Amino acid sequence: MEIKKILTKENISKDLEDADRYLMHTYSRQPVILRKGRGMKVWGTDGKEYLDFVGGIAVNVLGHCHPKVVIAIQKQAQRLLHVSNLYYIEPQIKLAKLLCAHSFADKAFFCNSGAEANEAAIKLARKYAKEHSGQEKFEIITALNSFHGRTLATVTATGQEKFQKGFEPLMPGFKYVPFNDVNALKSAISRNTCAVMLEPIQAEGGVIIPSENYLEEVRKLCDENGLLLILDEVQTGMGRTGKLFAYEHYGITPDIMTLAKGLGGGVPIGAALATERVAASFQPGSHASTFGGNPLVCAAAIATLETILEDGLLIEHCARMGKYLINRLEQLREDYHDTIADIRGKGLLVGLEINKDGAPIVKACLEKGLLINCTAGNVLRFAPPLIVEKKEIDHMVDVLEEVLGR
Repeated sequence: MEIKKILTKENISKDLEDADRYLMHTYSRQPVILRKGRGMKVWGTDGKEYLDFVGGIAVNVLGHCHPKVVIAIQKQAQRLLHVSNLYYIEPQIKLAKLLCAHSFADKAFFCNSGAEANEAAIKLARKYAKEHSGQEKFEIITALNSFHGRTLATVTATGQEKFQKGFEPLMPGFKYVPFNDVNALKSAISRNTCAVMLEPIQAEGGVIIPSENYLEEVRKLCDENGLLLILDEVQTGMGRTGKLFAYEHYGITPDIMTLAKGLGGGVPIGAALATERVAASFQPGSHASTFGGNPLVCAAAIATLETILEDGLLIEHCARMGKYLINRLEQLREDYHDTIADIRGKGLLVGLEINKDGAPIVKACLEKGLLINCTAGNVLRFAPPLIVEKKEIDHMVDVLEEVLGR
């Protein structure tokens, strides 16, 4: 695809210098400026083409600039960009109805990100518990190796010290247990516990998949102890795992579920969904978000969700391509069994654990026109758009094989 404006190396270098000078250094960025995207591909300002297996970190579920999302944004931008939540917003109502109709939930609250969605879930769980079980109920149990966001509350909920370092004292009221260990969870419950908060799959933690009966046992434990179950589906939701929501794999429903990333198909929107019983604890003044669920982002989210739900074909495609991706990686493992330690995933959320630092591999793939991601230091995480095809998976594996061969 032709890019009309190709910048010179000198201009690109100047832009990178400006980025270094004016942007806070909160990211370890790759030395490329991405300017344009279509489907599975993006292009840098130098005109170089890249195959994208990061997908905005599970955001671009329909690929880059999907026509239905783009048209929905264009139409809504011409009609109404923003009004306050002091008034009813037509696309917000429609999106809430769609999400509730296709999930366990009865009510939705909209915000701008996964961290904000989890913040809302934490506040809702505490408020519900205080109203129904007493003022001493405030503690939330989360899992070691989890990731729930970067706000002070959600970074405290995150069970990884590396994200918390330097921000002490952390917010009180959180306790951590090993993931996939029901006995540890049972032992951690106290008279102060109000909820359990888990990712169905620990994505940022290295794509850690629970045992088949783990969430079922957690649900039972919550019911026996009068606790709410919060599922953080920020990364696993919106068809990513081969189901619309990951909890559907495990035969349970949560009391609260959080969404973001893929919900808007590329625009910033988050949501906290809950049952009627739990949602009733939020009343006017309990919680709010100025930009949450504004007309523009809701229009994009409606287009994204309707496209995913259309005939169920895209979700089925995701499940098939996920199996194909894992199969191709297993074939790669036969030749590189000394390097590849494990392969795990559901749908198109797949982790390739290696026994070395993954950063040089990510960089080498970038040089060859392939965008991949490394998390937990040594897990190559693949979260491509759900529209990915076999030929693109084959190309990705071929590039990865060449890089590993070096």
